[in-house]
Amino acid sequence: MGDVVVIGGGVTGIQAALDLADHGIVVHLIEREPSIGGHMAQLDKTFPTNDCSMCILSPKMLDVSRHPNIRIYTCTEVTGIEGEVGDFRVRIRRNPRYIDEELCNGCGDCIQICPVEVYNRFDAGIGVRKAVYKPHSQAIPDIVIKDTEHCIECGLCYDICGREAIRKEDAPREEEIRAASIIIASGYDVFDAAQKEQFGYLRYPDVITSLEFERMMNASGPTGGSIRRFSDGKIPGHVVFVQCVGSRDIQLSRPYCSGVCCMYAMKNAMLLREKYPDTRVTILYMDIRAYGKGYEEYFERAKAMGVEFLRGMPAEVIANRGGMMIRVENTETGGMEELHPGLVVLSVGLEPAKDASSIAERCGIPVEDTGFFRSLDEKVNTVATIRPGIYIAGTAVSPRDIPDCVAQAQAAAMRAFLDTARDETV
Repeated sequence: MGDVVVIGGGVTGIQAALDLADHGIVVHLIEREPSIGGHMAQLDKTFPTNDCSMCILSPKMLDVSRHPNIRIYTCTEVTGIEGEVGDFRVRIRRNPRYIDEELCNGCGDCIQICPVEVYNRFDAGIGVRKAVYKPHSQAIPDIVIKDTEHCIECGLCYDICGREAIRKEDAPREEEIRAASIIIASGYDVFDAAQKEQFGYLRYPDVITSLEFERMMNASGPTGGSIRRFSDGKIPGHVVFVQCVGSRDIQLSRPYCSGVCCMYAMKNAMLLREKYPDTRVTILYMDIRAYGKGYEEYFERAKAMGVEFLRGMPAEVIANRGGMMIRVENTETGGMEELHPGLVVLSVGLEPAKDASSIAERCGIPVEDTGFFRSLDEKVNTVATIRPGIYIAGTAVSPRDIPDCVAQAQAAAMRAFLDTARDETV
């Protein structure tokens, strides 16, 4: 049987890799970041069960790292794809980690001694990390990476590492993988809220994004699970969630619904009410889209917990006497309401991964006008593309929640498995 290349190490790519590997297929899992796990690793809980996100994801990440049929390539990009179904040649570039992956055991001594602190992208910029770091404590592979852009070459990490795993020099390596089929699970990026200038993101310290809120709410995040205002460090007395920021916005060429924003706002609102019962929570929305199994019940549960739902979208967030003010028309009553939140959370939408168009070009497959990959048939063949042997899954195709990503990953994996079986019989 031939091998399969899976591009993207988020929950979609992980599920596809595990399904194929369990069927005896050798899988090459390619991830551009230093660790697999994707955005799901950043989340605190998942809806509608409020289960711990990493409690679900971490065992799968460990299974991937231990599976004899899975090869993990982190800090790696696909540079070219040639061939046809049953005989693809995938060229990859393994970017330098400045760490000997065979020698590093992830002990973290170098992290503790490193004197440099920079903003941590995994914490959405609200936490800090060292110049030598792991993205998070449960990173897979469990090894560090050196950030040469911010490293001051003080030499402390070289001295402390008893295994001499840290390299002073490193270079990209080009490799080629032969595969029978390819699965693209390149995931998504979150919308840059600064594009909606009227909401004051990056201008007002107490206007944050939903991803920043997720990292604050997470017990392993930079605040240890405590919600605080950036301006004064106090617990906000009133938190307002603004929906559809970067979704259903024709002016920004994002006419689509991001699918998950209503639900994750409800989740965060309920978690906030549980942790801080005295905090008032209001969700400003156009309409609630609770379409999945148990989602409508989740909506009713949020209302029962005291979460306020106000149907109306604000024009702007206004600075007011050292605080903030939002005027919004309640479209159910026709009246104007004035809110004075201590914290505003912008529920940012999903958009195609920044390298989606370049991956599509290398694979010779089209993307939609929105930038997401185009399926061969949106009704009956959603994981196939116009190029036989190349499949797409998860949020690379369109915005969707975790269960839908997992289901589509399994569908893509079985289509790829059939290609490997056909390759054997030919």
